[in-house]
Amino acid sequence: MPKTVLITGANGEIGHGLIEALSTRPDVRIVALDLRPLEESLAHRCHATVVGDVTDSELLARLASEHSIDTVFHLAALLSSRSERQPLLAHRVNVDGTLNLLELAISECRTEAKDVVFVYPSSIAVYGLPDLETKDSAAAVDEDSYVEPTTMYGVNKRYCEMLGGYYADHYRQLDAEPSRGHLDFRCIRFPGLISAATIPSGGTSDFGAEMLHAAAKDEPYACFVRADTRIPFMAMPDAIKALLLLEAAPKARLTRQVYNIAAFNPSADEIRRLTLDAFPNAIVTYAPDLRRQGIVDAWPADVDDSAARRDWGFAPDYDLLRAFGEYLVPALGRR
Repeated sequence: MPKTVLITGANGEIGHGLIEALSTRPDVRIVALDLRPLEESLAHRCHATVVGDVTDSELLARLASEHSIDTVFHLAALLSSRSERQPLLAHRVNVDGTLNLLELAISECRTEAKDVVFVYPSSIAVYGLPDLETKDSAAAVDEDSYVEPTTMYGVNKRYCEMLGGYYADHYRQLDAEPSRGHLDFRCIRFPGLISAATIPSGGTSDFGAEMLHAAAKDEPYACFVRADTRIPFMAMPDAIKALLLLEAAPKARLTRQVYNIAAFNPSADEIRRLTLDAFPNAIVTYAPDLRRQGIVDAWPADVDDSAARRDWGFAPDYDLLRAFGEYLVPALGRR
């Protein structure tokens, strides 16, 4: 039988990319869940589409009764800036919603005596470096250092990383009989993602994407961080590729549940210079927002992704220059 893959947040760009990639495989049936209906060109690629909310436990129970889920890509989330403005809503969506999906997955494991892979996208927002001096001297930060988030989104993501570990390794550990199936939790900590297709939505790492999109539309842009601000980034196609690689990796090769990945880590001014090379008439200035600057300053300048490269063969297709020259600038120019 084909395996059934549930994708939450399926209407986002990562969800679209996963649907396009997985729908070419004859051994996969896709069940897509989102707050909004999928466009028809994507919906016809899916075995089933469901309009609903990950916080609706009754809807998820009905979904589980209708489909035998083998893999979950849990993409649905309230992103960083909105989470900071609406922390209670962020907790409901990012934590309670994830808890609901973990319960759905573990129920499949226990009732059908099978393993279920649960792929969870986390974020560099889980980090919290204490000051700029530490950030400058820390080099590439590994998965276990400085994990002290300072935002609601980061706290949500870090807690859900730990929830996933509990469901995978210690769920109901006092039961007399162990479960016959196992939840296989796998997590990627994404850097800032830059997309040519999706208009930035005001995320805290969106200054690079906002700069590019404004330049392509011939609109002036005032960057909300300092020129020397540096964090890791990745082109969107590599983010989709990474999720697919991690989901497909043999369990025996994985040495941890949470993995860093990254591709390049330019300063804001390096992004500005490349933007001006591509769009010479662009007007890009700096107007740092001290509150958002403080959040970005707490994130590492770079991350150590050697475990992902070793365990499941991750390697980005796009470095900084190729991301601009072959992906971002041509696509934005066409738009």
